[in-house]
Amino acid sequence: MNADFFAAIDDIEREKGIPKSYMFEKITQALLAAYKKDNPACADNVVINMDDEKKRIEMYLRMEVVDEVENPATQMLPEAAQGYSKRAKVGSFVEVPIETKKFGRIAAQAAKQVIIQGIREAERGIIFDEFTSKEQEILTGTVSRIEPRTGSVSIKINSNSEYTEAMLSPNEQIKGERLVEGQMVKVYVVEVRKSTRGPQVLISRTHPGLVKRLFEIEVPEIFDGIVEIKSIAREAGSRTKIAVWSKDPDVDPIGACVGPKGGRVAGIVDELGGEKIDIIKYSEKPEEFIAAALSPADAVTVTMLDEGKSCRAIVPDSQLSLAIGKEGQNVRLAAKLTGYKIDIKPESEAGY
Repeated sequence: MNADFFAAIDDIEREKGIPKSYMFEKITQALLAAYKKDNPACADNVVINMDDEKKRIEMYLRMEVVDEVENPATQMLPEAAQGYSKRAKVGSFVEVPIETKKFGRIAAQAAKQVIIQGIREAERGIIFDEFTSKEQEILTGTVSRIEPRTGSVSIKINSNSEYTEAMLSPNEQIKGERLVEGQMVKVYVVEVRKSTRGPQVLISRTHPGLVKRLFEIEVPEIFDGIVEIKSIAREAGSRTKIAVWSKDPDVDPIGACVGPKGGRVAGIVDELGGEKIDIIKYSEKPEEFIAAALSPADAVTVTMLDEGKSCRAIVPDSQLSLAIGKEGQNVRLAAKLTGYKIDIKPESEAGY
């Protein structure tokens, strides 16, 4: 137990970010476990002192001084105790040095396992803390493995200097998107959980939050807080509707999101594999907001109904199918975006 040992602990702290205090605690536990394995009768009388300044580990067995020894592992007679302390007397305690090199091979192996486990737990804790700070953020990862049987994709993601493997399940993959090993891909961190095998990072390519974060990256006005994303409705791989609003009347929120020559939104569409994106101008007036949300169809009128959050939208007969969308997608996304149930009627039936 010399300077080399303490230097190794310093290296662990520097390279892995594991505090020395944590490692000292784990090593103390390991040494106690190792000694008790060979000396079960010593109970809890072992004292360990880890001196980082002097680069020395000292172990003592705390022995009680008694007239008659009943447990030789924890008690000794006054004559023997005098060899360790001249002030030893019946009822007092003396500290008997323990030579760690006398540990048995099995006990030493047990100590090693406790230390290794301590390092592993600390590493998991560091990874958990690092990725927890990235919840609801975008990380870039590399596809490391594709499970042919289930379709799940293993992605190696990193945050600062920490790496971990995260599984992108089929339900969280964009429909129709084909990922290949070695491909760089952006993923949205939904949640980080603790598990028996270490931190479990739940990632997604279908979450609406992915679109929101991509716009924040691509559009400086959103990043700066001038343009605000009010709501998002998404059917991944097909279509997304996003409602935006500007705090500055001189800044067009839709124009800011589309970008010069459509460059900003085009970059997001490419990242999402060609997913269509409708950018809607938010309004605090529900009628205006709902009419805009039905884009690309033009609503003639929108009337709020008495029952709950619902409305009736009148559209030109020629745009009825456009307003409803393929398999009802357009009106479904508009309802999700605005939070209103939308009943669409053609203009020819408006009087009924």
